[in-house]
Amino acid sequence: MAHSYTPGLTVTDRTVIRRRRQLPLHGTVLVQAGDYVQSNQPVARAELPGKVYPLNLANQLGVAPDEIPEYLVKKIGDTIHKDEVLAENKPLFKWLKTEIRSPITGTVESVSTVTGQVLLREPPRIIELLGYVEGTVVEVFPHEGVTIECACSMVQGIFGIGGETYGDMVIAVDSPDQPLTPDRLQAEMKGKVVVGGSFLPAETMAKAKEIGVAGLVVGGIHDKDLRALLGYDLGVAITGSEQVGFTLILTEGFGTIPMAQKTFALLSTHAGAKASISGATQIRAGVIRPELIIPQAGDSVTHAAGVQPERGGIQVGDPVRVIRDPLFGKIGQVSALPSDLQTIPTESEVRVLEVRFADGSHAVIPRANIEVIEGA
Repeated sequence: MAHSYTPGLTVTDRTVIRRRRQLPLHGTVLVQAGDYVQSNQPVARAELPGKVYPLNLANQLGVAPDEIPEYLVKKIGDTIHKDEVLAENKPLFKWLKTEIRSPITGTVESVSTVTGQVLLREPPRIIELLGYVEGTVVEVFPHEGVTIECACSMVQGIFGIGGETYGDMVIAVDSPDQPLTPDRLQAEMKGKVVVGGSFLPAETMAKAKEIGVAGLVVGGIHDKDLRALLGYDLGVAITGSEQVGFTLILTEGFGTIPMAQKTFALLSTHAGAKASISGATQIRAGVIRPELIIPQAGDSVTHAAGVQPERGGIQVGDPVRVIRDPLFGKIGQVSALPSDLQTIPTESEVRVLEVRFADGSHAVIPRANIEVIEGA
């Protein structure tokens, strides 16, 4: 049977995923293989060395560099607080006394009798790596991190911004074609993952930031509103590090596009459940999808679903979404996979497929202009 390779977009109620959690530098792993962890639970911790502050004490005290140790009140390794005396001279008359006070709270790291310089270092910054998803630790990488296996429902989006976060999921609209207007957001949605419908206005984003929602999941948004939210145009680099006050996931694309009925129905089924979301997106090599993960506790789900295998290719009957105009956002099923190249309106010869839509209509579309909806 003919098939082609194409990007997949997962929307499924039952699957098992694995997420590797890795520290940016060597540290301490806090859990063991077999442990069940929560999304907000630290699984590893590291210390990022504090900033170094150099002080030239020889110049400030007016002494020779090799005499500095005689004037130090604090020694190497000692803790010192901001404005505490670090060094002082011992004149015959008190009014000639000079005191050098520490500009920071930290430790005395080193003293040079060659340059007369003392190095102070701020306390290390603790980096805690959270589980992100609720599940079982299946691999431990000493000093680096862990891999967590999670039985879950999962929805991948087309585009997102903002980092990893979590919260109870709230459905804020009545149907997938309803826009998420400001009046749909309430104060009690603080810290929640709010699901909307077809469109997210700029006014709603402003209110979401004011309330303090954890995340927004909607069908579409205007690119100008996204640009205004960020304050700049997004390039081709990976997203996910933006600081806009919440994480945003678009399930359909840019413009006013109703959320796919299957996606909205799946999310509605799990209203009130805990969800982990990430807006990280990369559309070039090494595709990264924004995602919403709803953990499902219990071994029965794990054994029934199994870890999701890699997809081999698209086949007749697979559900797909069109990702280019003029049919952008439409969902249908593959009805045929012609093997011969065909000429499209741009006069290019490309491989195509035939898609049948819910209204019974058909369209011939370049294979590069669709993506599979996996798990449908």
